[in-house]
Amino acid sequence: SRVNGVDDYWDKFETLENYDDFTYKWLKASQKVLKDTGSIWVIGSYHNIFRVGKIMQDLGFWILNDIIWVKTNPMPNFKGSRFTNAHESLIWAKKYKEQKKYTFNYQTMKMLNGNKQMRSDWHIPLCIGKERIKINGEKAHSTQKPEALLKRVIISSSNIGDIVLDPFFGTGTTGAVAKRLKRNWIGIEKDIKYIELAQERIDNIIPIDLDNDLFLTPSKRDLPRVPFGNLLEVLLIKPEEILFSKNKEHKAIVCVDASIKLLNESNFRGSIHSVSAFIQNKKRYNGWDFWYIERNGKLILIDELRNEYRNLYLTKS
Repeated sequence: SRVNGVDDYWDKFETLENYDDFTYKWLKASQKVLKDTGSIWVIGSYHNIFRVGKIMQDLGFWILNDIIWVKTNPMPNFKGSRFTNAHESLIWAKKYKEQKKYTFNYQTMKMLNGNKQMRSDWHIPLCIGKERIKINGEKAHSTQKPEALLKRVIISSSNIGDIVLDPFFGTGTTGAVAKRLKRNWIGIEKDIKYIELAQERIDNIIPIDLDNDLFLTPSKRDLPRVPFGNLLEVLLIKPEEILFSKNKEHKAIVCVDASIKLLNESNFRGSIHSVSAFIQNKKRYNGWDFWYIERNGKLILIDELRNEYRNLYLTKS
């Protein structure tokens, strides 16, 4: 197939100084409208991403991650004069260093990655097939990004109802993904051809028809608090029962007041958290992740009983 490089008018600058000035201006304008709880993503290749990153830091943006988009189907270097350019870089940053709050849907990204913490190398194919917008068989836009890439960006760092701004809208990939994921969007584009293609594309998008709480993976921090004593009150765990560490090396008896007492020479007594921390010589430790109870010959993490309590007594009907 015939390979077209990126030689569009919007990608040309007379000097690097002109490009730096342009980059400074649009980043400064973006920083002005970015909420104090928001974040920014910028994507580029080796041609420009290092200059962009330097300017971002000069403006006070605080870089959170650089993400490597590994293209699983890159175009080869036909001349054989250099390595195949098989990736692009994304810079994810918050507005300023002291900014305490920004959205990061960690649990959702972990679940998308097979319940493993998502890494900073994203293996995603180029935009091809039906997703690629063409006019008379030719690519309508030379750098149309795959929706899968924008899905990760948007779903990781925004919530339903948030506003996503794309100052270089092109054929509307950001808007299409934002609409599907129930986000609001603003796109800025000066080429009328791209505007018309983006509008038609987004008009045909139907948002995902799910309840809002089904879009994100809940974090334990978002769940209702359940003290260990609640489990005793409803007899999910009874006084005098024995708790075990995972390897059964440590044992503790459950007391009536919901404290537990180690069954060893120390006789240390305290909460499920303080006792597990004492065993490991740590200042603090989450006892819900340390202690097990035996049921029908099998060890069950007490955190599972806490979830059972939530389902029985705290779930809305």
